[in-house]
Amino acid sequence: MSFEVKKCLDTEIIKGLFLEYSQIKGAESCFVSFDKEMNNLEEYYQGGTVLVGYENDRPVACIAIKKIDDDICEAKRLFIKPEFRGKGYARKMLGTMLDKCEELGFREVTFTTKPSVMQIGYELYKRMGFEEVSEKDGIVLMRMGL
Repeated sequence: MSFEVKKCLDTEIIKGLFLEYSQIKGAESCFVSFDKEMNNLEEYYQGGTVLVGYENDRPVACIAIKKIDDDICEAKRLFIKPEFRGKGYARKMLGTMLDKCEELGFREVTFTTKPSVMQIGYELYKRMGFEEVSEKDGIVLMRMGL
C-alpha cells in the first residue's frame, strides 16, 4: 500500500474531496465562503496550493494552503476520507503542507478548527506544534511559525 502527497491541479478531484469534507455534521461554520471558494479554486488559492493524498493512485485526502500575505498563509480543508483514517495520513498531509509552506516562502501558518467537531484533528495540530491563539464561539485559531 503506497501513500503519496502531491500538488493537485485537477479541480474535479479537489471539488469532490472538498464537497465530501463539507458534509461533516457540525462543521457548517467552517464553510462560510465555500461557494466562492468552489467556484474559483485557482483564484482562491493563488499564491498557495492544494495538496492531495493518494493511496495507490486513488485520491483519499486533501489539504489546502491559502496565501494571506507574503509571510502568512492559512492551512485549510484537511480531510481524510473516513475509510482511510487511522493510517497516519493526516500527519503526512500536515507535514507535506508545512514543507510546502516553507518552500513557498511563508513564515507563519494559521489554522482554524472546531474542536467539538474535529477533536482528533485539533489534538494532532497541537502535537505537531500549532499553538492556540484565540477561541470564539467554539472555533479556535491556531498558528505555527516556520
